[in-house]
Amino acid sequence: MIPRSQLTFPLFFITALCLLSGCTQSADDAFYQSGVIYCSESNPVYFNPQLDTSSTTTDATSHQLYDRLLDFEPDSGRIVPSLASSWMISDDGLTYTFQLRKDVSFHSTSYFTPTRNFNADDIIFSINRWRLPSHPYHPVSGGRYPYFESLGLADNIASVERINGYRVEITLRQRDSSFLANLATDFSVILSKEYADQLLKQGIPARLDQFPIGTGPFRFVGHRKDHYIRYHRHPDYWQNKHSAEQLIFDITPRSSLRLAKLITGECDATAFPAQTELNVIRNRENLMLAEKPGLNIGFWAFNTQRPPFDNPDVRRALAFAIDKNTLLEAVYFGSATRAKTLLPAASWAYQDDADDTAYNPVLARKLLDDAGIEPGFSMTIWAMPVERAYNPNATKMAELIQRYLADVGIRATIVSYDWSTFRRHLRDGLHDSVLIGWSADNGDPDNFYRPLLSCSAIPSGTNRAMWCNEDYEQLINQALQTDEIEKRRAIYRQANRLLYEKLPLVPIAHAYRYQAYREVLSGMAINPYGGVRFSGVKKAQ
Repeated sequence: MIPRSQLTFPLFFITALCLLSGCTQSADDAFYQSGVIYCSESNPVYFNPQLDTSSTTTDATSHQLYDRLLDFEPDSGRIVPSLASSWMISDDGLTYTFQLRKDVSFHSTSYFTPTRNFNADDIIFSINRWRLPSHPYHPVSGGRYPYFESLGLADNIASVERINGYRVEITLRQRDSSFLANLATDFSVILSKEYADQLLKQGIPARLDQFPIGTGPFRFVGHRKDHYIRYHRHPDYWQNKHSAEQLIFDITPRSSLRLAKLITGECDATAFPAQTELNVIRNRENLMLAEKPGLNIGFWAFNTQRPPFDNPDVRRALAFAIDKNTLLEAVYFGSATRAKTLLPAASWAYQDDADDTAYNPVLARKLLDDAGIEPGFSMTIWAMPVERAYNPNATKMAELIQRYLADVGIRATIVSYDWSTFRRHLRDGLHDSVLIGWSADNGDPDNFYRPLLSCSAIPSGTNRAMWCNEDYEQLINQALQTDEIEKRRAIYRQANRLLYEKLPLVPIAHAYRYQAYREVLSGMAINPYGGVRFSGVKKAQ
């Protein structure tokens, strides 16, 4: 802990920064006084998480505006009912029958008034939109559904059938032991078919993804880019949780300014506190800091479709050139554990004795020589422009790696853009390597193995290494054919060995997750499975 006497200067600096930059309220005073204000780091790309895997989008949408068929119990990770009140699975593991909840209302807003409650038609519409290329809404807003594409989920669903108004049957082509977990993720949200039909008839279907309608605890009021997002409590929310009357996301990109707003009370909670700010928060009497081991992985991925990074020996040389322990100490300040594989220790498939690369610059240079890479070779390291739990300071990490690579004769240039441009160029494969990561949306190991490195995850943009390997594909698909934990664990051990041999990416860290908030909030907790939740969060007056 830092003694209070040592905190005076940093807090003075933060306050001064706030005054100089004008920590102004993004909405009217009444809204700030009566609502919960969350300092978010960026704008969502869409208000529909089917279209984007960024945590900025999921935080602003998934658990505020929408519900899913199923959900995760936060403490145990157990799959529990949500819009589906119950379900049955056929003996062959291919057919799932869902009984739907009745009397669930959609949002009424200034731009849409529903005439009916949620029913089976909304489930069929929401799934078929991302599943069927022939669906009228499939190409809307770009026609990419990165999470589902990365899993190849659409190809495995044979049919989605309406049994009656409150019963739906989904049939798979092959067994998938992660299927229920995928229906409970942030991305499997349920949209309003009635609203979508209305927009399609009016010729403005893209409004579905920017002016959202869901069944969630809050309804959308408005968004001013780079300033705020406003929500009002959904008065007829079916879970009947006592949430704040109003919610606002105050968009504040700089971590230091988010902390300043938290201290002064302009924000009640904040996204992604920097590692250097944690002790400041711990030592403030009116602030709270929740922390949990994270289901995440921070890594250094190589573009395996670009020479010479298509050569596993070159990738191995670069991995041996860096000291992961120093990266952890300098960037995470003791709030992360060293990663050997994709899976953190919280996963049931975690392998403690997995192979790991070690710092060996002599071996690194030898491997580079053997691969014909002469001293002076140039490459790029792309560094995220935003903080994430899995990598709170990608630029600093890139600078450290840059120095390590210089020691083995590699000249590295650090590249960054604004977040949306950064992600677009990554999808286009313009990078040599990138420091990025992944936060799991459920506790199933498949949520790491397929989205990060499957062949189908390349066009979706979640496979940053752009790596496709037939042996790997067979292993991860084989793991889904059984529900027996020990069999799956053995298969994932084989996958770990293959990844160590091929090294499309270097696992670096599994980080703790933190949530900073003012003590006036009650019901605030870290959601271990996906985006932040404000349902049930209230503010003392």
